[in-house]
Amino acid sequence: MVVLGIDIGGSGIKAAPVDIDTGRLVAPRHRIVTPSPAEPDAVAGVVVDLVRHFDWHGPVGCTFPGVVKAGHTLTAANLGEPWVGLDVDALLTARCACPVTLMNDADAAGLAEVRFGAGAGRSGVVLLLTLGTGIGSALFHDGVLVPNTELGHLQLRGKDAEQRAAARVRDEKKLTWKQYAELVNEYLALVERALWPDLIIIGGGVSAKAERWFHLLHTRAELLPAALANNAGIVGAALWTEWRPDRRMSDE
Repeated sequence: MVVLGIDIGGSGIKAAPVDIDTGRLVAPRHRIVTPSPAEPDAVAGVVVDLVRHFDWHGPVGCTFPGVVKAGHTLTAANLGEPWVGLDVDALLTARCACPVTLMNDADAAGLAEVRFGAGAGRSGVVLLLTLGTGIGSALFHDGVLVPNTELGHLQLRGKDAEQRAAARVRDEKKLTWKQYAELVNEYLALVERALWPDLIIIGGGVSAKAERWFHLLHTRAELLPAALANNAGIVGAALWTEWRPDRRMSDE
């Protein structure tokens, strides 16, 4: 089965059709800059453009950078207040004339990694952390997603952890890899004390440079870089059209 996956980000919105049995993109990824301001109607317009780009008429999975419950967006730190409480499934389904299923962006990346990437076939507690502008998280137990964990907002020395250990902090402060690893180690210790994961997967752009700094990280859990890179959100969004528990129950 092929599903169109769309990944909404603060700077870009990208999409590709995905074979959800293999996790492979079946056409080249297409990206459009996120409108500014990123209000719902404007973002929905970009999603429609992506659907038309692929001449798509089937199911669509879509990510969102915030808490998502049953297709409603409950937070939207990077996209603005108009998104809070909105039924985005209904909005995008109406605008695209296709059935659209929404999920949190980090959860989508985690779903892809657990199905096809670094977490494939792993039991126990698996945690994906995406280090980028902020810190996203996806938590799994025996392959089952615990959605909307938002672990980037845990308090670390009086601030949201993502304000201390996101990749953006390294860029802004021009830190060496050793200096940045010290910050990430502090955050990882906080997460491990709370969850005791068996495997931690690190995603985001910094994971592509794992050989430069992963040896500086210290965890009880096994630590691996993400395998699917920038395609993870697209792949996970496509998978969610089949896996979303509340939609499956309503169909039964």
